[in-house]
Amino acid sequence: MKVCVFCASSAKISKKYFDQTELVAQELVNAGSSIVYGGGSVGLMGCLADKALSLGGEVIGILPRFMDKVEWGHKGLSKMVLVKDMRERKKQLINNVDAVIALPGGCGTLEELMEVYTLKRLGKFTKPIIVLNTDGFYNHLEMLIEKMIDENFMRPEHRQIWQLVNSPSDIIPAIISAPLWDESAIKFAAV
Repeated sequence: MKVCVFCASSAKISKKYFDQTELVAQELVNAGSSIVYGGGSVGLMGCLADKALSLGGEVIGILPRFMDKVEWGHKGLSKMVLVKDMRERKKQLINNVDAVIALPGGCGTLEELMEVYTLKRLGKFTKPIIVLNTDGFYNHLEMLIEKMIDENFMRPEHRQIWQLVNSPSDIIPAIISAPLWDESAIKFAAV
């Protein structure tokens, strides 16, 4: 299994997010998953990579060249793929993965999550999207999606695009039990 993980680069966040990220890395490595992520060396990105590598996991980074020039890239990965820009990075992050996991993060993580959410709504990405909702981090986003559905910007079926989980131990079961999704989603993408 190959799993993409979206997560934060901030090193100034609460320790609880680092603790949860280490557990995510452990769950993925124990499940035999390769990890694809943004290639960073600090924050939750660095934490995820360091823990997975320490457990013998495979970690693949996708990093824009301009970030490599300022030495933001992790130096010890199984593989680093340098790409032209942020758009290419997002495309490569989800290429041929079996699932996407979003950990808490800032605007970059949110952008990545919402892009893959939109692609899934349109049937262009069909794999499970799992959101780790540490201490209710994504509660307000979930409420916004509900408001969009309630006010007919989206359909009730779009609730199944992602699964929110509260614990790293729930991630693999959520991937396995995620509702099937395919290219036919385009038929009910519009409201």
